Formats: sequence, C-alpha cells, structure tokens
Amino acid sequence: MFACRLSWWRSSATCKLWQSGHFLPWDRCQMLSIKGINMTVGQEQKVSMKEKRVLEDLEMPPVRRQMETLFQEQPETGNQYLEDTLLQNYLKTHLPPKVLEEVHQDLERFGNRLLTKIQPLSRECELNPPVFRQYDAWGRRVDHIHTCSAWRRMKEISAEEGLIAEAYERRYSNWSRLYQAVKLYLFSSSSGGFNCPLAMTDGAAKVIESLGIPGSLKNAFDRLTSRNPEKFWTSGQWMTERRGGSDVANGTETVARKQPDSTYRLYGFKWFTSAADSDVTLTLARIADAEGQCTQGSTGLSLFFLRVRDEEGKLNSIEMQRLKDKLGTRQMATAELWLKGARAELISAEGRGVAAISNMLNITRIHNVIGAVGSMRRMISLSRDYARKRVAFGKLLKDHPLHMQTIARMEVQARGAFLLMMETVRLLGLAETNLASEQDQLLLRLLIPVAKLYTGKQASAVAVEAMESFGGQGYMEDTGLPVILRDALVLSIWEGTTNILSLDVLRSLAKSQGQVMAVFLSTVQKKLELASGTEELSPAVQRTREAIRSLRQFMEAAGSEQAQTMELAARDFSYSLARIYTGRAKTGIREPGNGLTLLMEHAARPDASSTDVCAALRWCNQELCPVAVESGRGSYGIGAALQDSALVFGNSRL
Repeated sequence: MFACRLSWWRSSATCKLWQSGHFLPWDRCQMLSIKGINMTVGQEQKVSMKEKRVLEDLEMPPVRRQMETLFQEQPETGNQYLEDTLLQNYLKTHLPPKVLEEVHQDLERFGNRLLTKIQPLSRECELNPPVFRQYDAWGRRVDHIHTCSAWRRMKEISAEEGLIAEAYERRYSNWSRLYQAVKLYLFSSSSGGFNCPLAMTDGAAKVIESLGIPGSLKNAFDRLTSRNPEKFWTSGQWMTERRGGSDVANGTETVARKQPDSTYRLYGFKWFTSAADSDVTLTLARIADAEGQCTQGSTGLSLFFLRVRDEEGKLNSIEMQRLKDKLGTRQMATAELWLKGARAELISAEGRGVAAISNMLNITRIHNVIGAVGSMRRMISLSRDYARKRVAFGKLLKDHPLHMQTIARMEVQARGAFLLMMETVRLLGLAETNLASEQDQLLLRLLIPVAKLYTGKQASAVAVEAMESFGGQGYMEDTGLPVILRDALVLSIWEGTTNILSLDVLRSLAKSQGQVMAVFLSTVQKKLELASGTEELSPAVQRTREAIRSLRQFMEAAGSEQAQTMELAARDFSYSLARIYTGRAKTGIREPGNGLTLLMEHAARPDASSTDVCAALRWCNQELCPVAVESGRGSYGIGAALQDSALVFGNSRL
C-alpha cells in the first residue's frame, strides 16, 4: 500500500492515484490537493458530502486551465527614433534645416531597420557567444574564434549604415560627428555588443587621420571608414597587459624589435584584448635598442599598427591563450594572447606612443558615453511600456504614483546624460572641422573624462533601478533584461575607471594652468545670465548659482592645500562639474561656437514643453556641488585619509 500526497506529483498525463477503479487525471489530482483532500492509494474510502461536491466541481473546466491565459504582457518598443522626443527636439533646435530634413528621413528609416531586422540579430548574438577552438581534429593549432552569423551580419550592417564612415566623410561639416553619434546612440542597445569594436574602429581611424593618413596606412584608413561590407575592417585596441590596466606607463612589457626592412616584430603578452576577431589593431610596445634594452615609463612607449591575420587568413605570429569568461559583453570575443614576433608598423614617433594613442582614447571614451546613454534610454523605454500594461493591486503600474516617481527620476538622469553626450560630440565636431575656438577645445578636453565617468555610473544605477521596475520578471534571463544590466556594469570600467578619469580631470586642470577651469566657470556663468529671464526656471538658476559659488570657494581653499587633498576630492569634484554643467543654461540657437545646450537650455527654448522644464528643475534639486559639501565635513584632509585606511583595514587580520 502506497501513501501519496497529491502535491508531490508532477505528471502532465495521469496521477498514480487509484480511485473508484480507474486512475484520476492529473488535473483532478491537483484539485484534490488544492482542496486539502488526501487519499490512500488502493484503499476504498467513504466520501463525505463535502468531498462529493469537490469531485463534482472537478467535472467543470479546472481553474488551473483558466489561469494559463493570465500571462503578463511583454514590454516592447517601437521605432526608437520616432519615440524619442528629446532626440527629435534636440535635432530640430540645432541642425540647419537642410541637414535636419535629410537626417530625419534617414533616422526614421534606420529606426525601422533597428526594430525589424537588427534587434532580432542582437538577441541571436546574446544567445550564441563566440567559441574558441585552439586545435583542430588532427592536433594542429588553429586558434580559431567562431562567431555566430548574427555577429558577422552586424559588421556588414555597420558598414552599410556608415556608422564609422559618417564621421569621416563630413557630408554635413561639423554636424557629421553629431549625426554619427545619434545613429550609434540608437544602434548601441540593439547592437548585440558590436558597438564595442565600432568604438575601437573609430578610434583607430581617428589616430590614422591625426597622423595625416600616411601612404602605408591609406588602405587601412579606407577600409576602417568604408561603407562596403566586403571591404570594411574593424580594429582592436591592445593595451592591457598583465601588470596593469590603466597604468600603461608601468604595466606595458611588450617589446618591439626592429627588422632590416624597417618593420618591427612584437613580443609580449596581452591580457585583455576586446574584439579579438578584428582585422587590425593598434598597440603599445617598447622599442629595444641594439643591446636589447628598453626605456621604461611612458617615454619608452611607441604606437604600432598590425594586421591580425595575413592574406591567407593565418594569424600574424599570434597565439590565442583563451577567451575571457566575463560577467557581461559575452557577445564579443575578448582574449588573452601572445605576440610571438607579430609583424607591425611603427606609426608614432619613438617614445610618443601615449600621445599618439590619446586620440583613440578620446573617441572610445565618447563611444562609452554613447553606449551608457543608449542603455539608459532602452531600459526606461521598456519600463515605461511595461507600466502601461502590467496590472498590480487592481490598477496599471502607471496609475501607481510611487512607481511613476521612480521612473521619472530615471528619466531625469537619462535626459541629463543625453544632453551631456550631445554637447561633447558637438564640440568634437567643431574641433574636427577647425571651427572650434580655443575655449571650445579646452572645454572638450574637460568634458570627455567628466562625461565618461559620470554617465558610466548613471547607466549602472538606472539599469538596476529599471530592472526592479519589472519585479521578478526583470531577473529572468529569457526576458533579455539581465543582459542589459550586465553589459551596463562594464561602462564604469572600460576606458578608465571612475577614479582614473577623476584624476585625469585634475591633470587637465594642471596642464592648462587653470585655463580649463576658468573657461568652465565663465561659460556657465554667462549662460546662467541668459537663462535668468525665464521665470519658470528661476529656482534652477538660483540653485546652480549657489553651486558655482560653492565650487569657487572650494577651488580657492584647495589651492593652498596639499596635492593629496585634491586627489581625495577628485571624484566628488568631477561629479560636481558634471552636475553643474548639465544643469546650466543658455540661448543662442544655431550660432557657431555658441551652441551649448543642456537641461535648462533645452527648457528655455520657445517651444519647450512642461516636461523639459520639469526635468531641468528636478535635475537642479539634487546636490549639484557634492565636493563642497564633503569638504565642509572634512572628508579630504590628511586625517580623513588615515581614517579611510583604518576603516578599510581595521576589521582585517592582514
């Protein structure tokens, strides 16, 4: 005799419960379990009147079947361009009418292609990550990275859409770079990770262009900026080695040995090489002299260009060690590899590698900003659509004030990040077409690290918050939402961590002997004066003025302090610059060199909406100058540094 509680059974066909001479279907067993009836298999039981009524209920369509239709609706987005009113209003405000007309038509078409063709490919890339095969069936070393067809199609689409070419053809003069950034912004969250190799490809093209496109690199430049999928190349950026990431001056061990034909052979180990399936790459190495000695430090580094494979598809004296097992960006092959005499071309002056590759770093950091803003917009769009569909506690999520407040706060952050991104690429476009003033160039030097470090942090915070807005569904892999979160987390690490970039901000101030900061403050102050005439924005203007005053006071006080004080304040200082600049204002539409446009500027437009004004006011309600607040608390003194160490190690036995 076997006893069985019905809730233990999970059969879709029958339940092993003998009742009145036959097996009960699983549905009936399940209902008996729900009703709290337990029976003994093979034993005759007297059924009470209550139990009879339960059995009669089972003859009706089971509740379980009715519940099967109560699924949650999937959040969806439409044409990303047409749904992004902030983007459309920005372009309408700033682009010349003829440029706007052409750009609008192409972006609407591109938005449809993203929705119908590219997003499905993105999901395929996520589900089919690259696979590394080191040996073939006969034991021969092949070091082959197999990527899925969707990844390879992304490369073709990138060429067809001119995602790199657009910036270098300059069909729209200084607006070409901004137009490219808009397409990348729309593409990034649907690219299946392909926005990363595009960032490095753009950076490599920029370096070659800055060198005057030497004859030996003309073919490479043409391919990196091609619209022909059959000719288009992507580039890597092989800088990270075993001893360091951002510390390339002390962490680079790769050695370059000059050959009789004036080419070089590279020897070393690259610890982290993103997009290892790229066609070419730029990398740093130390040139060995006749005695085999190398100059250490940054002055010993030179920049090299190399093909990853030869014309026959064989690796250029490169051995792949393994693919990295990463938290995110799994769609892209990131490898450890040995350079065992890889043939390369020296493209910088000897010892000027860091200076030469700085153009690449600026471009890849801007791409990082674009990816961060694109990620935020994607998550918020999905959260917003879900709020229109999901019913909880008797009403739609959009009718729950607290839920809408949460999404609104994310929206304010995304809007600020978007306008900071557009401001940075606008200045880059001016610089590339020789239309930038000296003040524009100084401002660009400051904004690149500020925008990168701030939006990288914003993207992670928004991704986490947005995931929570889906409840448990946000945690399910097959919804595609965890992928967005994982991929967003790297944005504060790639191209320099938050602390590294904060120190870079300080270097930009020191190198310019204070000119960068003077330009920043004067620009903000002048534009605030122009915005003060808009009554609705007066609270935001007042708070920004107070923040500027606090920032000035901090700078004056810090001038007499030790260098350690500014280092401790570097992160809060950079955050303060980002928040103040993003909240400041101006008018002066479409005036060259005077087209600065962030939250209050956007809200001061004649056709600005109440949403634009609300976003500006809410942005300025946060603490705009955290560095002044923390300085007042004594967070940057020597004593504070000692306390920090004590807190970190005080609970450790080491």
